[in-house]
Amino acid sequence: MLRPETQFILNGETVRTRAAQGMLVLDYLRDRAGLKGTKEGCREGDCGACTVLVGSADGDSTHYLPMTSCLMPLGELHGRHLVSIEGLNLDGLNPAQQAIVDAGATQCGFCTPGIVVSLTGLLLQPETGSPEQATAKALSGHLCRCTGYRSLKAAGVAMQESVGDRTGIDSLVAAGVLPDTFSGITPRLKAIPPRADPNGQPAAGLVLAGGTDLYIQQGAAVEQSPLDLLGQRPELHGITRAADHIRLGAMTTFEQFAGHPAIAGLVPDIEAIMEQIASWQIRSRATIGGNIVNASPIADLTIMLLALDAQLELASGSDRRSLPLRKFYRGYKELDLAPGEILNAIRIPLPEAGTRFHFEKVSKRWNLDIASVNSALAITVVDGRIEALRLALGGVAPVPLFLADTCRLLTGKLLSVATVREALEAVQAEIAPISDIRGSADYKRLLARQQTMLHFAVLFPETVPVEEFYAAN
Repeated sequence: MLRPETQFILNGETVRTRAAQGMLVLDYLRDRAGLKGTKEGCREGDCGACTVLVGSADGDSTHYLPMTSCLMPLGELHGRHLVSIEGLNLDGLNPAQQAIVDAGATQCGFCTPGIVVSLTGLLLQPETGSPEQATAKALSGHLCRCTGYRSLKAAGVAMQESVGDRTGIDSLVAAGVLPDTFSGITPRLKAIPPRADPNGQPAAGLVLAGGTDLYIQQGAAVEQSPLDLLGQRPELHGITRAADHIRLGAMTTFEQFAGHPAIAGLVPDIEAIMEQIASWQIRSRATIGGNIVNASPIADLTIMLLALDAQLELASGSDRRSLPLRKFYRGYKELDLAPGEILNAIRIPLPEAGTRFHFEKVSKRWNLDIASVNSALAITVVDGRIEALRLALGGVAPVPLFLADTCRLLTGKLLSVATVREALEAVQAEIAPISDIRGSADYKRLLARQQTMLHFAVLFPETVPVEEFYAAN
């Protein structure tokens, strides 16, 4: 059976290939294209040595993001611009390379190409925050065992200062910051037709969203299997706001989720939360739908969405059905998902005025780590009474857990220290943690107690002061 053709632009050249769609972009670059500057490190998205820029046409422009090529299928490049480290070469050093040289920020050099790519990616973003914040974001997905990062941070800040206020691809090309291969990319991408299956059949095979977990779990199978690439379905993308809800296409990435103003309205500290969850390079690929369907008991975004009372839109052909997220999980990795059915979208109901939200997570590292226990609370208090409450915890059950019993117990009660103490007891009765590599069952019970207490103490410090609970211990 003939494979579908994947057509994309690699640096400045148009590529047409019938290589397996599941082939990793990393392997294509190194083994097929002969571009060895993209380094192979962990093959799990942790080290950042294989980072590339991926550009997608949006309206009259192309938006670029850094991604780890070790977790990206070749088929996802259809209609996109792939930029490897070689595609950033100028006659001399580019601003990221020059800044690294000036700061003495490279030693063995193995991680340097990926870092140059991510730092260059900063210059292509419409908003980045302060130079220090932007640099921290770019370096978040990179491991460097030589430098200790201080010189790399200095290089990132110096690079941004050297480029100044120039924004937009055309101005960056004119200033010699980017090679001229970036010019005219958008019309070239728009001229690439949608992928057509040469066998005249609908796409079939292993369903893949972002792939950031699936490649780690089933790498060989993914690379060798026919793929149904959900990223190639336009209807699964986009965030829209209606009168009573926010709708997320299942292929909404973590980065898109965190950067949308409608989400910031629900979760004011979403950017800080995301720093705990994944690097910029992984957030640019990982999807909301994939996080939900992967069904990890400690899925950070899923725990947040449970507290936000998310509703799922499930699709099979033209048939649609709606299901509360809290009813989606039947057991460990068991889903209420019929054969051939996919998660199409997620709807978040707009909360009542005055609703407050808080997320907590404890992991061995502060940033970019898997949780031992994570939790989220959405609560509405009117005239001192709890009118609505949604509490979810991860790492304390075989599934991402919505604590229905605890929520029922507290709804309608006066918000007070005594009520929160009742909640702490109710939580312990509702969870069933087990000991594993992320902590003992007793440790997780302690974390569940402390995180539940902190939700109330952070959101209502005057009514529920944290000292009351420390004194009780």
